[in-house]
Amino acid sequence: MTDADSPALGLATATELARQIRDREISAVELLDHYLDRVDTINPEINAVITLDADRARNAAQAADDATTRGDATGPLHGLPTTVKDAIATEGIRSTGGAIELEDHVPTADAPVVTSVRDAGAIVFGKTNLPRWSGDVQAYNEMFGVTGNPWDPARTPGGSSGGASAAVSAGLTSFEIGTDIGGSVRLPAHFAGVCGHKPSFGLIPQYGYLDHPTGGNVEADVNVFGPLARSVEDLELLVDVMAGPTADRATAWKLELPEPRAAKPADMRVATWLDDPACSVASDVGAVLEAAVDSLRSAGVSTIASDHPETTIGDVWETGLPLISAATSPGRSEEEWAEQVRKANDPTLDQARSMRYKASTLYHRDWLLMTERRAQLRSVWADFFTNYDVLLCPVAISAAFPHTTDGGLYSRSIEIDGQARSYTDLIAWTSMIGFVYLPSTVVPVGLTESGLPVGIQVVGPFLEDRTTLRFARLVEEVCGGYQVPPIA
Repeated sequence: MTDADSPALGLATATELARQIRDREISAVELLDHYLDRVDTINPEINAVITLDADRARNAAQAADDATTRGDATGPLHGLPTTVKDAIATEGIRSTGGAIELEDHVPTADAPVVTSVRDAGAIVFGKTNLPRWSGDVQAYNEMFGVTGNPWDPARTPGGSSGGASAAVSAGLTSFEIGTDIGGSVRLPAHFAGVCGHKPSFGLIPQYGYLDHPTGGNVEADVNVFGPLARSVEDLELLVDVMAGPTADRATAWKLELPEPRAAKPADMRVATWLDDPACSVASDVGAVLEAAVDSLRSAGVSTIASDHPETTIGDVWETGLPLISAATSPGRSEEEWAEQVRKANDPTLDQARSMRYKASTLYHRDWLLMTERRAQLRSVWADFFTNYDVLLCPVAISAAFPHTTDGGLYSRSIEIDGQARSYTDLIAWTSMIGFVYLPSTVVPVGLTESGLPVGIQVVGPFLEDRTTLRFARLVEEVCGGYQVPPIA
């Protein structure tokens, strides 16, 4: 039992907090008030939570406690207060997508994923910060400002689900719901030192995603919704709650995910792809990843080979990022889109911006040809997973970096080991997995010499999310998992 006044309460896992509520060791109202107090005291330093709905949440928490007293707990998340990324429509709470166009937008209905967690008993009490239309590796916008990393507020907690990862890391919420198209769950998990799961594409309904002024009515290509939490056990719980067919398919479709490929994670066949000359990883991050793999060997994982599919980082630049850019193009205003059309064939532009403009203004024929290439690459990955059960690879080329808001995603640079690198290199390792629709679980595996968290991607075959989650549990057990950041 954890006292309601103890700072440790807000840092417990969602699974443990749900148990305490169920066993009446703490009430939902007490836990909500605990998180609201933490938001009051810690959030001013990191600016993760940007909107609160405290009164309605307290009423819901009291109703949850009344249900507990009657023996009518509503589900596995009964009484758990949670926040939701501001890119996800949430009934009765301002939901902006980080864009000034939706500054006063208050949805009249929840996104299906929010309905799922509410139906499981969770209580939504606030929204978390993000970049405009979820379009950056940091979390800042003109309405709510910059979100800081709980490990060092001068550094980013990642993006686009940066407010979400910072809130989970600092113990401001029991868990979070993020979105991920180029790494927007996985990068923040890595930078802020928490666990995150990017599910197989289509596993969790993504209606209600606010990525442009009229967004929410279709499911964007590549994009997924996924949980962030302080343990892999929480991720497993949340995936079970969130996953399922969309409402229009539920009449005929049922979800039954396959069990993990091996009952014991140590028996899984593991491939490692920890670095690549085409997108090299910072030396301090690489050292942590290598140490994690060594620890897994020492823990009894007998089949670990340095190997990867017959694909290259070049496939990310040639197919993955163009598909992601095309999927995010509705977020461009008419003026921005017209400018991209004008610049699409400008011979003076660098390769990254030229790709961005061309991909955002594709003809449908060109998009279909790229999806054909993606289908070929998905077959390559499927063949690879006939020999291996999971692949371990980096999340990003660096640990959390200082805030930088000059320029944009395709024009900035970042210094790695004394060398200027393209900012887009930050999303290469995550985009490589995302655009081919594969599941990826991120778990913290240690700290750099300067004390910043490092995560690793556990990647598996399409729709075999339970396999990546099960192996990630072993990684967490061996390498330590979530650690409490200084600010918390």
